[in-house]
Amino acid sequence: MVIEYIIMVIIGLFGSFFSGLLGIGGAIINFPLLLYIPEWFGFTGFTPKEVASISMLQVFFASLSGMVSNRISTKKGPSLVHKKLVLQMGLATLIGSLIGSVSSLYLNSASINMIYGVLAIIAAVIMVIPAKATAESKPVSEVVYNVLIAVSAAFLVGIVSGIVGAGGAFILIPIMLIVLKIPTRITIASSLAIVFLSALGGVIGKLAAGGIPVWPAVFAVVGSLLGAPVGTYVSRRVNVKLLRYALVVLIAVTAVKIWMDILI
Repeated sequence: MVIEYIIMVIIGLFGSFFSGLLGIGGAIINFPLLLYIPEWFGFTGFTPKEVASISMLQVFFASLSGMVSNRISTKKGPSLVHKKLVLQMGLATLIGSLIGSVSSLYLNSASINMIYGVLAIIAAVIMVIPAKATAESKPVSEVVYNVLIAVSAAFLVGIVSGIVGAGGAFILIPIMLIVLKIPTRITIASSLAIVFLSALGGVIGKLAAGGIPVWPAVFAVVGSLLGAPVGTYVSRRVNVKLLRYALVVLIAVTAVKIWMDILI
């Protein structure tokens, strides 16, 4: 039992480390780790529904930690959080994530794995597309965007993210940057709050649906809280380009395995 909990801490640590290192959503890494690693060590594996529940709790606490860290680092300067954008997209993702989390109760394991497989492919593609800065000099007060697109996209992302236990940051951030034309620094600061609201809706839905393996989730969360700051620290001091492509390969291979399990 002790070894199993240590493995959960390591999984949380590993996933959140790469999340902080590469600036992507931790759930896209944690989902396959939680799904396969315990079984490889001879322990009873988690079902996709249990994996989604643990992953959602990780996202909730990781995004909360990120919000606090961002607030501390920027408290001496002007806020980069676009409050109107956060309110609109955050509430949309919260509602969508709540719906997705509750509806996952009625989905079988193959369906949940299939949804993750699609998200993994999207994440791998997004990670190899070069990021382009947009109007970086604009202050928060001058940023404008299409509200209908913002709310609709956030709601749809929330539903899918709620099913697999993700915050949806790896999809929301490209939408904010490329589609809504939000400056990068404002996107990053605002996305933390949006993902937190998404995770809040997801956690409520998972708690309502029940079946969360409490102690494994607790130790995974502990690992997540330890790993993210380390990843962020390292990212400021090393060239992470090769690591990013290595992780793309890892995510792609995982997606292939999941699709093979579904189809074969």
